[in-house]
Amino acid sequence: MTQFLFPKFRHLRKAGEFQHVYGLRQRAGDSHLLIFAAANSHPYTRIGLSVSKKHGNAVTRQRIKRLMREAFRLSQHEIPGGLDLILIPRQDSGAGLEDYQTSLLRLSRKLARRLLPEIRDEDGRPAAQGNSREGG
Repeated sequence: MTQFLFPKFRHLRKAGEFQHVYGLRQRAGDSHLLIFAAANSHPYTRIGLSVSKKHGNAVTRQRIKRLMREAFRLSQHEIPGGLDLILIPRQDSGAGLEDYQTSLLRLSRKLARRLLPEIRDEDGRPAAQGNSREGG
């Protein structure tokens, strides 16, 4: 049976972790989400959430955060491991749980192909290695 836990070690919490991910400038987006990503040294993916005050009052922002956390929790076994992701909702997208899940899966796979060269496409082909960078 697959577990759908979302323990704290899978959260990005520190400002330094967010700055590292933003600093790499690897991002992908669609009409519901913008995702910044960086490779990490763990076998699992971690997420951080960033919902600005442009989205409304605290109640509205917290609902968006709950939806994005739930989308990650339900999809975490399908998302490639070894990534740090920052999820940013698009303003006025009107997205629901299913929209966030679909966007999260598609965009995280796209970013994994870019950042993790050993990841293969859904067809089993080696992924493009266009933006692989080695840190000094």
